Amino acid sequence: MGDEPIVDVLDHVWSSTLQATKGLDEAAWAQPSELPGWTLKDCMSHVAVIEAGFLGEAPDPVPVDHLAHVVTPFQEMMEVGVEAWRPLSGAEVRARFADVTPRRVAQLRAMSDDEMAAPSWSPIGEVPYREFLVVRAFDSWMHEQDLRRVLGRPGDLDGFAVEPALLRFRAALPAVVGKRAGAPDGARIVVRTTGPTEVELGLVVEGRARLVDAAELASWAEPTVAVTLPFEALVALGGGRWGRERAEAAGGVAYEGDVELGHRVLDSLAFTP
Repeated sequence: MGDEPIVDVLDHVWSSTLQATKGLDEAAWAQPSELPGWTLKDCMSHVAVIEAGFLGEAPDPVPVDHLAHVVTPFQEMMEVGVEAWRPLSGAEVRARFADVTPRRVAQLRAMSDDEMAAPSWSPIGEVPYREFLVVRAFDSWMHEQDLRRVLGRPGDLDGFAVEPALLRFRAALPAVVGKRAGAPDGARIVVRTTGPTEVELGLVVEGRARLVDAAELASWAEPTVAVTLPFEALVALGGGRWGRERAEAAGGVAYEGDVELGHRVLDSLAFTP
């Protein structure tokens, strides 16, 4: 993360999500998202119901074993609150989101440094609570982008709101390249994004894949493969929302060097649970 406090990032993302969903009718809320089994309303419910739980306002548990898209224990855990709120209208879910999130921000701002440093459960293992909030910011922002893509209301794809996502992508890329894509020893891979957020990430395989710093990347005469794609496509691929073919069809994807390896990298990019 940069200098922006993580609670400010959460506050921004939740406010931006509300801006992105202004004026939706029930038909818009009922549109399918790019996540199996979830509508746009469900995406917003998911974020709000988790934060409501931290305020002591979790809904009563409901069964989810009848839902075909729920296939893992983690999905089951995430689905319970969404299913509990399915009888609500989209407008009611948005109103709850608008009520819960500022109260959650106030709760977080009142926490002490010791509370922020205390160990906490997270989907990536036990981490300090502050780091767990980085995960929450990433999840909230990813679902904001789920809503924006389907609604055709792009935004919030640059600035400090994307920093948690970039942290997660940097952490995931070595496993993507080395294990899932099977890049050979000695391979040098570059992943570049085009606006509104432009990044250039280099990885080398030396037994295991590792990220390289800017100086080492600049010293490379020629990578094994360089993949260039829009930042929005990187986000959709990393979240498992798109496959490579859809990203290519959307435009802006280019390969230099070993195209087959580039294909394997994008085919392997999904890393969220």
